[in-house]
Amino acid sequence: MASRIGYSKFANQIARLSGRPKTFALAAAVIAVWLITGPLFDFSDTWQLVINTGTTIVTFLMVFLIQNTQNRDSEALQIKIDELIRATKGAHNALLDLEELEQDSLDEFRRRYQSLASAARAELESGRQDTDSPEA
Repeated sequence: MASRIGYSKFANQIARLSGRPKTFALAAAVIAVWLITGPLFDFSDTWQLVINTGTTIVTFLMVFLIQNTQNRDSEALQIKIDELIRATKGAHNALLDLEELEQDSLDEFRRRYQSLASAARAELESGRQDTDSPEA
């Protein structure tokens, strides 16, 4: 458990740092130095391999770090949405935890809500309001 918490903190910190303008400037500076040194190394295969290897390693590691933070952000957002549904009078508690359903069930919910949206747009076009619960 402690190692997971440590990894999560590390992943969040790296993800935050990697998205900052200074980090982008540093990466651009590394590329500029690499380009400038090209003539010094006669644009050799080794010179090219250095940047290819470096960018491959960084990309490979960043995929896992970014995926970790994205997964946690998505899960936290889903919990917040579930709480809003749970706490809202008249909301359908069946919508809680939809992300755990099979695709067929999700498609059925989507069709149901698309139908409600169509009906609400028709109500608006006829000059009526589309607020309130449609089942009321």
